[in-house]
Amino acid sequence: MPLFIVSVLIQVAFVIHVVRTGRDTKWIWIVLVLPVAGSLAYLFLEVLPDLSGSRRGRRARRQVKKFLDPNADVRAAAENYARTQSVENSFRLADELMAEGKLREAVSLYEQSLQGVHRYDPHILQRLASAQFALGRYREARGTLDELAEHNPDHRDAESHLLYARATEKLGDVSAALHEYEALVGYYPGPDAGFHYAMLLGAEGRGEEARSVLEGVREHARLSGRHYQSVHQDVLREVERELIR
Repeated sequence: MPLFIVSVLIQVAFVIHVVRTGRDTKWIWIVLVLPVAGSLAYLFLEVLPDLSGSRRGRRARRQVKKFLDPNADVRAAAENYARTQSVENSFRLADELMAEGKLREAVSLYEQSLQGVHRYDPHILQRLASAQFALGRYREARGTLDELAEHNPDHRDAESHLLYARATEKLGDVSAALHEYEALVGYYPGPDAGFHYAMLLGAEGRGEEARSVLEGVREHARLSGRHYQSVHQDVLREVERELIR
């Protein structure tokens, strides 16, 4: 069957799908005006996520959406913030800016969000510390996390703990950083804590201990299955590189 006919049939099928499932009718024009790109976008954004309902499907949807309109999320968050400068909208815009690498703007908005009943909000403080760390402002990041812990004594968050350990390491307090990493390895849900712990051990000349930690990370990943390995593939790849040195 000629490729042109196949393309037309796919377009017709997607147009029918739009109508029957009550999708936004703008998809009809996208599919018709952009036969290839429009059909692929509709497939990844609307059809596949519905069929699978999987994390991979949702991730594909986000990636295609980002490709088609890279600034859509930031623009929407900025518009909401412009209409209503609430803490929630400020926090949401800060998250989008941080995801885009606009860290200084994100820090400013996170700090602005810390007001009223949200003055010591652990989620805002954690995100602020993350942005400060990404900017290389390690002392500020650790100070923010100290403030989080002081005003939220019942809050337990592995990501905040890892960030605290990394900031402590960056500030040159090796003994304290090793102590934090050692505690983290026992409960952190991914391989990151073990990897950073091993790297610091190695840097301190404790190579055998570092290798033992890395082997433990690898074995845990093997026992945890493919999903775990897929989610953490970047860190696990670094673990393997270190083990074959």
